[in-house]
Amino acid sequence: MAAAPSSVIPGAQDARPGGRAWFVLALLCFVYVLNFLDRQLLSILAKPIQDDLGVTDGQLGLISGLYFAMFYCILAIPVGWLADRTNRVRVLSLACALWSAATAACGFAQSYPQLAAARMAVGVGEAGGVPPSYAIISDYFRPGTRGTALGLFNLGPPIGSALGVAFGASIAAAYSWRDAFIWVGVVGVVTALVVWIFVREPKKGGLDAPAATVVDPAEVASVALAPEPQPGFMATCRMYLSNPVLRGMALASGATQFVTYAVMNFATLFLMREKGMTLQEIALWYALLLGVSVSLGIFGSGWLIDRLSRRYKTAYAYLPAIGLIIAAPFFVGFVWASDWRLALLFLSVPMALNYFYLSPAVTLVQEEVRPNQRVLAGALLLLIMNLIGLGLGPTFLGAASDFFRSSHPDNSLQMAFYSLLPFYGLAIVMFLGLARKIRLQSKKEAVS
Repeated sequence: MAAAPSSVIPGAQDARPGGRAWFVLALLCFVYVLNFLDRQLLSILAKPIQDDLGVTDGQLGLISGLYFAMFYCILAIPVGWLADRTNRVRVLSLACALWSAATAACGFAQSYPQLAAARMAVGVGEAGGVPPSYAIISDYFRPGTRGTALGLFNLGPPIGSALGVAFGASIAAAYSWRDAFIWVGVVGVVTALVVWIFVREPKKGGLDAPAATVVDPAEVASVALAPEPQPGFMATCRMYLSNPVLRGMALASGATQFVTYAVMNFATLFLMREKGMTLQEIALWYALLLGVSVSLGIFGSGWLIDRLSRRYKTAYAYLPAIGLIIAAPFFVGFVWASDWRLALLFLSVPMALNYFYLSPAVTLVQEEVRPNQRVLAGALLLLIMNLIGLGLGPTFLGAASDFFRSSHPDNSLQMAFYSLLPFYGLAIVMFLGLARKIRLQSKKEAVS
């Protein structure tokens, strides 16, 4: 029997990622590495910066958290809206050049206000980094392969953090913390030029296929010729915020990021000041832990979500929840351990499982929205979860450390780390609630 005519885009489902797709993915992942390396240098070099400029834990939390997030998160929305309507590759390359130049400027700061201004400028540039990349990758990889592709892309944070620790700590130990900022900034400007020259803007939605239906071929031709209307800025925002699954994923991810960004921004200072590690030991052992554990967590969850979500859409929520349940007691062991070697052994587990949320969150959003809404939808996801996690997590932990300093002068950061435990519980509960929302939405879609 002949197959029924379909509205599927010819060849879309059979398309396989080619060499160019993998080249683009590798280059965008390197840009993300620089993005996160630039962002994490401040926390990696916290001890020498504090010794040089005299900043407190609370001030450090503000410039790595709230001050940075205000620009990074809020500006991502208009940048995402612009990228959906223009050339996403150009937006990405210009953003990379801007945040890299601002990173180099951090190396010339002579006071806390100057350093804070430079970090805000880094946030302005990084606002145009990740959302366009999500959308570009989604138009180079077909459905069913995007979880793996985005999981590979999301290796940028652990690789960037690991390289930042190894490179930044080594440079600071041998020369100066300022040199680390300057050289990373120079590399970023050169990379921005490479992206501008070598990455082609893919067709928006070129690998997406509508659900198969029996239609007249003449109607398919007329639809293909008609340009898809551009969704309005407010319409896309309303769509995202009114969708309980998209909204729930962003909030649950934000609760998780509250923990992950707080830990990431103060772990180096904690290990050096209260666990007795040196810069050279940080550059080797902590860098290895970041690179291996977080990479396994992000890529592993992307690989799993591609396989589990085909049968169980609730895997988008259950997978992060299970990861956090297992991670919490190991996090307690990390904070409690008196020796840095034992502390790192405990930390390896939550460093992997804390990141089980990222690939599922990004993949769910990219799959749920229209192709010409992907950048803005990705920006909205980042806005919500980063305002909560990046904006408040490090700020809270730094303030908590300052609060405990009078009663626990020798282990104020340890006490502050213990105060993160309730947020583990909150994130778990929110992901379990999200699973219920996904089930209800799936039932409604099946009935309609």
